[in-house]
Amino acid sequence: MAERRLLVLFGSQTGTAQDTAERIGREAKRRHLRCRVEALDSCDVANLIHEPLVVFVCATTGQGDPPDNMKAFWRFLFRKNLPGGSLCQLDYAVLGLGDSSYPKFNFVAKKLHKRLLQLGGNPLLPVALGDDQHDLGPDAVIDPWLVALWDKILALYPLPPGLEIISPDVRLPPKYTLRYLPEDSPHPDSDLLWPPAPRAAPCELQPFAARVLSNQRVTAQSHFQDVRLIEFDIAGSGITFSAGDVVMIQPQNCPEDVQQFCQLLRLEPHRRFVLEPTEPGTPLPPLLPQPCTIQYLVTHYLDISCVPRRSFFELLASFSTNELEREKLQEFSSAQGQEELYSYCNRPRRTTLEAMWDFPHTTCAIPADYLLDLIPRIRPRAFSIASSLLAHPERMQILVAVVRYKTRLSKPRRGLCSTWLASLNPVQGDVRVPLWVKKGGMKFPADPATPVIMIGPGTGVAPFRAAIQERVALGRRGNCLFFGCRYKSKDFYCQAEWEELVTKGLLTLFTAFSRDQEEKVYVQHRIRENGRLLWELLSSGNAHVYLAG
Repeated sequence: MAERRLLVLFGSQTGTAQDTAERIGREAKRRHLRCRVEALDSCDVANLIHEPLVVFVCATTGQGDPPDNMKAFWRFLFRKNLPGGSLCQLDYAVLGLGDSSYPKFNFVAKKLHKRLLQLGGNPLLPVALGDDQHDLGPDAVIDPWLVALWDKILALYPLPPGLEIISPDVRLPPKYTLRYLPEDSPHPDSDLLWPPAPRAAPCELQPFAARVLSNQRVTAQSHFQDVRLIEFDIAGSGITFSAGDVVMIQPQNCPEDVQQFCQLLRLEPHRRFVLEPTEPGTPLPPLLPQPCTIQYLVTHYLDISCVPRRSFFELLASFSTNELEREKLQEFSSAQGQEELYSYCNRPRRTTLEAMWDFPHTTCAIPADYLLDLIPRIRPRAFSIASSLLAHPERMQILVAVVRYKTRLSKPRRGLCSTWLASLNPVQGDVRVPLWVKKGGMKFPADPATPVIMIGPGTGVAPFRAAIQERVALGRRGNCLFFGCRYKSKDFYCQAEWEELVTKGLLTLFTAFSRDQEEKVYVQHRIRENGRLLWELLSSGNAHVYLAG
């Protein structure tokens, strides 16, 4: 009988596609299939020719772009020299996650499906197009599609005699076991020290621990929005960047939340453990030291402030010994309960930690072994770099608006990364932030004579500050900036810097302060007023136009 094995590959930017891929992995285990779930860029594409059965789950980001963790796979798959029938032994299915309010809705999934077909693959089902805009979210498409998928797969690979599908009431084993180390075992403090500066360029798996040099508020104290200009020391990191590039920052949970979480789950923060995979061959999660403390796991790894997904409630329900709580959790994890879940979680932006408070009997029954199945890892955040190495060698600056807003919940919502960054005080000693750099989508013209028109209201001005610093250092003129904010006196970022460049004749600046007069004035009004100048730059100067929000 053919080997019953399935490979689930995902391309995920925000974690939704990964969450869906892991759901498919769990459903495969219930059908006694050997199943691996991996990011597309973690798998060796050349081995696809040996895979009998693959399900691809991919999101589409931005303007029809593939997520970061499938870019290498994407480049390989569209190589012209791949022979037509190279995937003729492959049965496959593609599940797309997108948002129909964008013009290139589910572009990646559609294009992938078509390409696999060209290479000789055999589709088990038409491509599924999950849509964020649907009242029930992508699950409206995913749920029925998966029912059809399992019918197809079980027709090809029937259950072995004597085996039944494992009922949803039976809890699957965890991915890892936490093996606690004896309290008195010797322990180096290595798990709490930063890894040494990597020899290769820093990346997600080997970030550089950059020292914070300054953290300065650039809005007036009376202004509602707290915006910071933060400077890092990147000497010795091997990091290089140019205007338009992006820095990725790995944030951490605040101490109060970590303490609350440990109390709720009755965990001892200083206990040390090693992770052991339940199934041989499962890789250990990267970025977690071995051995590790509970404190480190909860601070640096578990995303306890994210809005929990349906899969969280599904697993949580299986631990519940309290009938009332279990019924509610089962409702949240059912197809019928999705609208209710949306208004409980997504609309008010309720965090995982807050949801746990609402189910106290269930929460204190969560076995520590399941923590990594229950709660996703903290994802890195992207910021436009707001400085140039030509103006500030061995330094990097970012402009950060601290995210804080109200929903119907009594406690204001706070952005995990921006709140953490704003709290860092370099005066209190050696404060470090794990970071690495990614190429940005903005490329500035190589020809020094080409004028550049930049439109950057609010913190959207960050990449243009880097570009202007870079262009001024290279002696390039033709720098034109449209900047907008609310008040000249409260949130006019980098005002002195811009005014000095204007005085020197190196920058043409147009400002729009929307609330400084009766009628609101925005950058688009200034663009219209200066239409003649812009048209001249575009028609005879061949100017490039850049816009950042």
